[in-house]
Amino acid sequence: MTGALALTALAVPAAQADEAPKAEVSAFTAQAPADEDESSGDTRITKVVVNGGKSLSLGTTAKKTITAEVTATDPEGMYETDSFLWNGPGADAANNAIGFAGPTSPTGSCTEVNATTTTCKYSIVIDPAVVYNNTAGTWKLWVSAVGADGDFVTKNVAGTTKILRASTLTANAAPEPVKKGKPITVTGKLARANWDTLQYAGYSAQPVQLQFRAAGTSTYSTVKTVKTNASGNLSTTVTSVKDGYWRWNFTGSSTSTPVAAAGDFLDVR
Repeated sequence: MTGALALTALAVPAAQADEAPKAEVSAFTAQAPADEDESSGDTRITKVVVNGGKSLSLGTTAKKTITAEVTATDPEGMYETDSFLWNGPGADAANNAIGFAGPTSPTGSCTEVNATTTTCKYSIVIDPAVVYNNTAGTWKLWVSAVGADGDFVTKNVAGTTKILRASTLTANAAPEPVKKGKPITVTGKLARANWDTLQYAGYSAQPVQLQFRAAGTSTYSTVKTVKTNASGNLSTTVTSVKDGYWRWNFTGSSTSTPVAAAGDFLDVR
């Protein structure tokens, strides 16, 4: 689901004796949930893990699966837990929403930890074709948990994760071979996934580290930092000292993944 979509606030009926609650979460609508969390009674959300605590790197073609795990408890036992991911400046101004299905869907399953506590696991496949550049970065997990007695809790931001634009980076050191003490030029290009066009494009004005690893060693050291030009290209000149590998290293940004280029071996004679 895309666009300014989100689940409506949960409507929970009063508990009825000998009657299971009839709380329901509506389908996606054009209205975002209330900007404030809501609760009634003693239902609690005790643990939330989104995508195993890791960011998701999304390119332009391959679909990726993102997961969420929610543990909730109520002294009378749990009836239902639902969740979805949303992105935007506030719950009342969501840019995009990704709906995790409820526990009755093939993409969700719930397990009773004990008589009062349930853990629900959700997953959904994300296609680059249904997200947009302005949604790269932090996503929030909305969660609603309903107890068997009708008590409930709804949190607009029960957890967070990052869905980032995948980055690519190249490196080339020349000329080769080269005499010791002579200048060499190291070039490269930093690009990232454009979800609006489903192509990779140069990433401009980004600081990228030039790194060197001497032959026979395993650790790269940073020599200098260079910013990409308007097309994402990199170029700098250094002095050749010894045989080894040159590479560019991008530490990432709030919207794009970190990436290191493969080292380019330079023969110094």
